[in-house]
Amino acid sequence: MINRYSGFSKCASYHLLICLLLIHLTALSLKTNSSEDNSISRITPLDKKYMQLQKYIIEDIARSTGQSFNGNVDHDLAVLQRLLDSGTVKNDMKSELQAMGFIMGDLLATELGMHWIVYRDHIGRSRALRYKNSSNFLFPVTMISRRREVNNLTSVAAIYQKALTAITPFLDPLPFQ
Repeated sequence: MINRYSGFSKCASYHLLICLLLIHLTALSLKTNSSEDNSISRITPLDKKYMQLQKYIIEDIARSTGQSFNGNVDHDLAVLQRLLDSGTVKNDMKSELQAMGFIMGDLLATELGMHWIVYRDHIGRSRALRYKNSSNFLFPVTMISRRREVNNLTSVAAIYQKALTAITPFLDPLPFQ
């Protein structure tokens, strides 16, 4: 009788070991697949055209109110804020709000030495800013739109500052600091 139970125990141990091995391999497979779902690629010519069109849309809206963008951070953020405060761009104007994100993204890219890329993950395809070849990204296209769509009235300058604060620790230090 003892031999029979010890045999069963040995068999159960093998089954347990096989099950644990399968669980481990499954977890490893899921981890591998999730990292494969995240991919980074260069902006395509079609992306560039789309981004430029989006910026033209918001530039036309600004011009219709007697304003323009000039690449100066304080000035351009103030123009974006005035478009929101005046109601020229409303909280339900998703395309225009995202166009504002491209303007803000260009300002961030210039100030932080970042570049536009295409970022794909389980959620979908996004245009994002990347610092060098690191895994540090900003997603400025939706920074304004997602807030405004839920009536979050955080100022454009505060959103910009929050992005700066989030990425600055990952930037290379300046010489002599």
